[in-house]
Amino acid sequence: MYLVKEMPEEERPRERLMSLGPMALSNEELLAILLRTGMNEVSVIELARQVLYHLESLDDLKKMSVQELMNLRGIKDAKACTVIAAIELGKRLEMTRRTKKTIIKTAHDVYFLLYPELSHLEQEHFIAIYLSIKSEVIKYETIFIGTIHQTLIHPREIFKNAIKLSAAAVIFSHNHPTGDSTPSKADIDATENLKNASKTLGIDVIDHIVIGKHEYYSIRERQKIWV
Repeated sequence: MYLVKEMPEEERPRERLMSLGPMALSNEELLAILLRTGMNEVSVIELARQVLYHLESLDDLKKMSVQELMNLRGIKDAKACTVIAAIELGKRLEMTRRTKKTIIKTAHDVYFLLYPELSHLEQEHFIAIYLSIKSEVIKYETIFIGTIHQTLIHPREIFKNAIKLSAAAVIFSHNHPTGDSTPSKADIDATENLKNASKTLGIDVIDHIVIGKHEYYSIRERQKIWV
């Protein structure tokens, strides 16, 4: 039987967080707090280090499922569920923070609003951002998931939500998992279809932003910007 040498109290992640605050902790220490315990001869810090070692970047942790985490040595269902739940809660808190009195003035603002959510997705997500007359974000939501085609865009449903929210304008956005934000012909055709449908409702379609990997394309401005 292997015994793990007990870590000095002042070096334990939980104690360090309580005395120094979360900003003082490394990624390994924060993850170790979620994992709670190690296994046999492996300390919880070492286990956290092994989990992070399997990732190309910390951002990849957002992409992992419970099952993928459980495939790693030392991670069972309880640990995996705790980590995934913490990540999801963080996403929701960030979404709440960003939508609270967020003002959209440029395509750049749209990119920074949505990139944290869209950057790791492996399918296209088409999103509508509903704005007030002061260009404040009232709400944004995913309309559908999958490759855009004009026949899949249902203006009635999109603008029904805009009317319900008393939105003065709407901005559309979707991601390109390939990383290249150049719009397809279907992207451009769908945008024109939505703009035409909005005219009779008095709701302005400001732009359609295609988000790639550290870049975005404004269909209104016909311009790609690298970030």
